[in-house]
Amino acid sequence: MTFTRYCSSDEASQAAGESFAAVLRPGDIVLLSGPLGAGKTTFTKGVARGLGVVERVTSPTFTMVRQHDAHNDQGITTLHHCDVYRVENLGEVLDLDLGELVEESAVVLVEWGELASSIFGREVLTIAISLPDESDDRLISVAGAIDQERARQLQRWSDS
Repeated sequence: MTFTRYCSSDEASQAAGESFAAVLRPGDIVLLSGPLGAGKTTFTKGVARGLGVVERVTSPTFTMVRQHDAHNDQGITTLHHCDVYRVENLGEVLDLDLGELVEESAVVLVEWGELASSIFGREVLTIAISLPDESDDRLISVAGAIDQERARQLQRWSDS
């Protein structure tokens, strides 16, 4: 099952991320994909805001992994924001030990997540961000490890 949301601006993409944060549970892994400039970091900034991250969220392209303290009622205390764009092969992804980031009270978001998908297996959420035309419009699609309760939440998210 896939849920989609249309966003017409960076602000709308951040708002989509912020409301998507309500769907997240401790231990979740979210793999983001999309072309350069699609808005993966923009969406993640919204997720961070929704999880109560107070510090500035920037792309971890050069550091590969950034850790942020989260403050929310969901039991999520840490957001691990990863970017594997600069990684050239699965061996380099393995060297990052991304699997070690999975914690009971954390959420892991991985930009360019398709490169890391084999590390995490099937119990992940995937977010594909596409640019349907040459404007700032984005189509955000969510799929993956979705139970009935999460499906109801994502349907509301999609309808927003």
